[in-house]
Amino acid sequence: MNSQKTVLSVHSTGSQHWVGDGFPVRNLFPSNGVNNQISPFLMLDYAGPTAFEPSDRPRGVEEHPHRGFETVTIAYQGSVDHRDSAGNSGTINPGDVQWMTAASGVVHEEKHGREFTRAGGVFEMVQLWVNLPKKDKMSAPRYQGLLNEQIPVIRLAPGAQARVIAGELNGERGPAKTFTPVHVYDLKLEAGASADLPLPAGFNSGLVLLRGNIAINGSQVLRGEAQLALLSPAGDRVAISANEESIILVLSGEPINEPVASYGPFVMNTREELQQAVRDYQAGKMGHLN
Repeated sequence: MNSQKTVLSVHSTGSQHWVGDGFPVRNLFPSNGVNNQISPFLMLDYAGPTAFEPSDRPRGVEEHPHRGFETVTIAYQGSVDHRDSAGNSGTINPGDVQWMTAASGVVHEEKHGREFTRAGGVFEMVQLWVNLPKKDKMSAPRYQGLLNEQIPVIRLAPGAQARVIAGELNGERGPAKTFTPVHVYDLKLEAGASADLPLPAGFNSGLVLLRGNIAINGSQVLRGEAQLALLSPAGDRVAISANEESIILVLSGEPINEPVASYGPFVMNTREELQQAVRDYQAGKMGHLN
């Protein structure tokens, strides 16, 4: 029998800070202390919307390491250039997604795209960290540059549509390859529109309101920017209605029931593995950028 997932809790921005000199972010988790309820997702930063003046020097963050998880960057406005020590590089523009698997270790840099840097404009992106199970944490790094036109768009109801970045929705599969079952949807509702969204029973799920005003299951209201509603694992759908035009990032994934040990850019299972990650990075085993 179909049943609605209930809203467990609602959270606003937990912290605000700059990542490098190009990404002013509002962190929705883990700064709110909700990680156990949103596994396999580890972190979500909402960057912008922020206006940048034209410049002759790309802003961003210089080379830095990662191990044990994946970074997912979703572009709404502006662009980002990426390059890493595994030899991957690419630019994401509005609608595109970068899905980078750090796994055994990679060093990368992220900076505003060259054209965006020269012209200036509004920058708006989300970066999501997705955990890897222990068996895959030391696998080879991987890079997926997902273009807007590769991401299927599902019409859920009049005035309601979802882009399927990862996982499956109404028979359409997203292009992202994942290590564990994960669903990531980019949902847009026009004012007055509503959608009944299926989400797997037993999965941890959350609705991230980037901006707008929505009601969840006809009662719980989220409004403004950077709001997170955590949903119960029980239930297999959620009803969302919009009081004004709204953008929502939908996250749902099978929990990874393993210990999590984290230290800055490394996420492993034990403290000893973190210490090894630091040693490996310092010894150059994750590579460097030329």
